[in-house]
Amino acid sequence: MTRLLVGPFNRVEGDLEVTLDIADGRVTSAHVNAPMYRGFEQILRGREPHDALVYVPRICGICSVSQSVASARALADLGGMRMPPNGQHVTNVILATENLADHLTHFYLFFMPDFTRPVYAGMPWHAEAVRRFAPQAGEQVRAAIAARQRWFTLLGTLAGKWPHTQSIDPGGSTRAVDAAEGVRLLARVREFRRFLETHTFGAPLEQIAALDSEAALDAWHASDPLAGDLRFFLTVARDAALAALGAGPGRYLSYGAYPQPGGGTALGAGVWHAGRLSAVDVAGIREDATHAWLNDAAGPQHPGSGITVPDPDKPGAYTWNKAPRLGGEIVECGAIARQLASAHPLVLDLVGRHGGTVYTRVVSRLLELARVVPMMEDWLRALRPGDAFCTPGPLPDEGMGAGLGEAARGSLGHWLTVRNGVISNYQIVAPTTWNFSPRDAAGRPGALEMALEGAPVRDGETTPVAVQHIVRSFDPCMVCTVH
Repeated sequence: MTRLLVGPFNRVEGDLEVTLDIADGRVTSAHVNAPMYRGFEQILRGREPHDALVYVPRICGICSVSQSVASARALADLGGMRMPPNGQHVTNVILATENLADHLTHFYLFFMPDFTRPVYAGMPWHAEAVRRFAPQAGEQVRAAIAARQRWFTLLGTLAGKWPHTQSIDPGGSTRAVDAAEGVRLLARVREFRRFLETHTFGAPLEQIAALDSEAALDAWHASDPLAGDLRFFLTVARDAALAALGAGPGRYLSYGAYPQPGGGTALGAGVWHAGRLSAVDVAGIREDATHAWLNDAAGPQHPGSGITVPDPDKPGAYTWNKAPRLGGEIVECGAIARQLASAHPLVLDLVGRHGGTVYTRVVSRLLELARVVPMMEDWLRALRPGDAFCTPGPLPDEGMGAGLGEAARGSLGHWLTVRNGVISNYQIVAPTTWNFSPRDAAGRPGALEMALEGAPVRDGETTPVAVQHIVRSFDPCMVCTVH
């Protein structure tokens, strides 16, 4: 058996190292290390509750809106506030803009460039992969960067700037949208639709969203294999056997994405396992710090009462990341979880056949692009300029609140406690906290650690390409993991 340290990874938000034990050309075990500590949970203690809305977006420059929304929901829960319909629609548009930009960035800038590597030079599609996805120079990479830049101008109107927007409030959106602005925003969403339909899918978004099985996906692919980048990915995925690579724990968590004024969420909530969907028991969440450089004297804690106290010399620790568990079980989160919780037939069929793998994670993320853009058009059309966009309210001097939601990478939760008018405790469990967790007290690996077991390692590889594919299929955001 040999041991290999892979890292830091390029094209990843934040620092990441993975230690691999390898035997007979396969990974036998993996230990995932988030080697950076940032301390936002300590920074927030003693602050005014509304100060969280200024601090938490700065946890990450890629998913700052997700942090803002989760914090606003925690404060709204603390104060018993509800957003008016206009505020809910605008907040959903702001969050969806960031989430879809992350999906676009993941596919074009983080994931597909790996297939331009020399290791794939013998594949019949390699030259086309280089033409489309070569870092910085690929034709589709450059088109996606331009589309992403135009897309983010939505947030100029709705939130003033991106990242670290400041228009999201517990009571709604502090930036009202008049009728003329609504028309301009809708035009920008339709511009992004045109990019996706021309470049990413080579087909109308509704056609992609209507695909209901792997057989339907394969037939659509075969009809014109080079039309659009999803079809090209399907060709690559077949030849690189991505459907059999990186199987996760098989249990998927979604808090539900994009709450609706009438109740419920546009994308489903629940825990999906073995073909069944059950409700999320948030009270069953525990963070295990056995193998984290954090004090764990009190044992696994619910985030509502958790602590984050550094212990950098702790024996047996190998990461700054805690190990969250739901009802004692390992879960995976992300677009694949949201589509399973929404009972989308294509993802149900793919996961039923292959499990949660590199292939099914990427398809789920692209499917979400096709599904959410039309939702954004509906939310903008639903705005009523004469009605309230924000109904702020007072916060109590004592109490607790929780804000749950879905970032691009998965389930995000903020828990805060207020005593004597200031924050006495603040705990965050981010998507990559779930997916990149270390082993727990029972020695069970986290979702990525489990997914890496069995990955092939070619002779002489120091950064195994299969490991790169698996890691990137989760789209890690390490700075959110360590806050």
